[in-house]
Amino acid sequence: MKTLTAAGLIVGSLVLAGCSSSSSGNATVSENQPTSTPAGNGCTTPPAVTSSPQNNKYSHEPKLTIARTTYTATIVTNCGTITVAMDGKKAPHTVNSFNFLAGKGYFTDTPCHRLTTTGIYVLQCGDPTGTGTGSPGYSFTDENLAGATYPKGTVAMANSGPDTNGSQFFLVYADTQLDPAYTPFGRVTSGLNVLLAIAHAGSNPPGDGRPKQPVVIEKFTVAKG
Repeated sequence: MKTLTAAGLIVGSLVLAGCSSSSSGNATVSENQPTSTPAGNGCTTPPAVTSSPQNNKYSHEPKLTIARTTYTATIVTNCGTITVAMDGKKAPHTVNSFNFLAGKGYFTDTPCHRLTTTGIYVLQCGDPTGTGTGSPGYSFTDENLAGATYPKGTVAMANSGPDTNGSQFFLVYADTQLDPAYTPFGRVTSGLNVLLAIAHAGSNPPGDGRPKQPVVIEKFTVAKG
């Protein structure tokens, strides 16, 4: 069984200390796997990670200030730009947190630390430490879980159990079967080809590990509409 957590990489049935979330990782969704090489890698040498995660800690969830509407996240990586439409109506706490953290430069020059290419098909990012254990210092409630599914293009929160959302999130690049336990808060509107190119390069170890093609978020911005 595979799980998606914000507390580290999990391979096979190995669960690291402190990880308690679960998923339907045994589902077969091979018909949705990429079957051809994307046109060109498109990646550049990633910038040095210069953030100081120990200084990016906050004592509590930020005050809810966003409007209940759509927000656009623009995620500039060394492999290309990914644009996400975030649902501030169905996932206001989640979108509000991203708006806050992006405004603080929390995601600047941070690595995407996990790629899965077997069973579930996601790229996981949002941890300045690059270890899978980092957080902004606060957590917030799960949202939008009733009937949640994770088709290609979904963007959702990684967690270590109910109501433990922090800063780590995952982008789904092929239809994926998971339990409805991970807040879906957005959809990729452009840049899916970027994710497919990253996935095509594979992970180390194979199936579930760090992307073989290093991926770094160079800039993360949020705008209303």
